[in-house]
Amino acid sequence: MVAACTLALVTAGALVTSNDAALAVPDWPLNWGRLIPPLEGGIRFEFAHRALALLTAVLTIVLALRIQRMRRLAWCAVAAVLAQALLGGALVKLIDPKSLAIAHASLAEICFGLTVAIVAGFASDAQPQPALVARLAVVILFAQAVSGAALRHHAVGIVPHIVGAAIAAGIAMWASLAVLVRHLDEGPLPRPALALLGFTALQIFSGIAAYSVRAAAVHDPQPMPLTIWTTVAHVVLGALTFGSAIWLAMTERPQSRSAGLPVS
Repeated sequence: MVAACTLALVTAGALVTSNDAALAVPDWPLNWGRLIPPLEGGIRFEFAHRALALLTAVLTIVLALRIQRMRRLAWCAVAAVLAQALLGGALVKLIDPKSLAIAHASLAEICFGLTVAIVAGFASDAQPQPALVARLAVVILFAQAVSGAALRHHAVGIVPHIVGAAIAAGIAMWASLAVLVRHLDEGPLPRPALALLGFTALQIFSGIAAYSVRAAAVHDPQPMPLTIWTTVAHVVLGALTFGSAIWLAMTERPQSRSAGLPVS
């Protein structure tokens, strides 16, 4: 539930940015001086984002207090969520500087990644021993998420993001296919590898769609629904791809010695 709520928070943040609603509520922690502001225009997106942030923080704290296993990761998630809230407040107070906006979006990826790691840790019965490429996929995909945030906030151009996308997609497919090929004769194919491969493919297509739609809508006076939703889908699929890489890294197992295969 916490992971799903964090993903919903990422989605809400993408909707705020895509609707140019980051400063629709000019004060913090109140909303136009109220707990619940008039729900109209961009205020709806900003208030929904704040409400989801509060819910995610509460659920993450409850999780950290209740679990024994993976508790350290849970408290890291709590710290990340609280830091995210403070960054959000700073964005409002300082009128949305690019550097803080990029940090805010990047920290959202970390929050989601930590919750995915907790879920994967509970689903796994043994100590993970991820291959180097699985760990590399996590790092590169996070770097690509930061690049995407910088692009959305007009801090970098499209070329670095496209180059990064090619590198990230290649490494993600390498990590997933290496696991899938290894498990062809060992029964059911591992779901984390299938998820990483599938989300990587969807992310490539959503990136092409988002760029094409934005290029066609460059002269629009305000964000149109198609532009908004293709961008949001690209952001959400990016988070799911990053989460799948973490899931793979947390559940990867060494190859069986009894089968005469080398340990990865």
